[in-house]
Amino acid sequence: MTNYIPDREKIISVINKIKSENKKVVFTNGCFDVLNAGHVDYLNKAKMLGDVLIVALNSDNSVRKIKGNKRPIVPLEQRAFIIANLKSVDFVTVFEEETPAKIISDLVPDFLVKGADWDVSKIVGRQVVENNGGEIKTIEFVNNVSTTKIIEVIVQRFCK
Repeated sequence: MTNYIPDREKIISVINKIKSENKKVVFTNGCFDVLNAGHVDYLNKAKMLGDVLIVALNSDNSVRKIKGNKRPIVPLEQRAFIIANLKSVDFVTVFEEETPAKIISDLVPDFLVKGADWDVSKIVGRQVVENNGGEIKTIEFVNNVSTTKIIEVIVQRFCK
């Protein structure tokens, strides 16, 4: 997995080199636990916004802080492997914090992408990106699919 770069300094260096080549960097982040069609659709659309798509994954500890002690279902190394092997994704990295504020400040992407369910004014990292000439983009969810819904179906079918 050469495009999985968990080391913060290395990913900063890689992204700075890409920017020096005048390529547009698209950034998104998330847990991406139990990858589904909605995730793939979202990442494909994010990639179309620029030249290079970087996905920052919440670490397992970060996921637990956000989603509770029963998550993630899929551990970080497996989530990173899956995401890194999607055609639309150029680089995968990880962040330990509950929000991606620090890594966004470190990378300063040209486009910061989140799902359209996010209020743009509440997107973490928005000010850093906009203050550096970048743009915030939201992507509509086409598929009515989510990890939470998949887990609910599994519980209904197999745990009752």
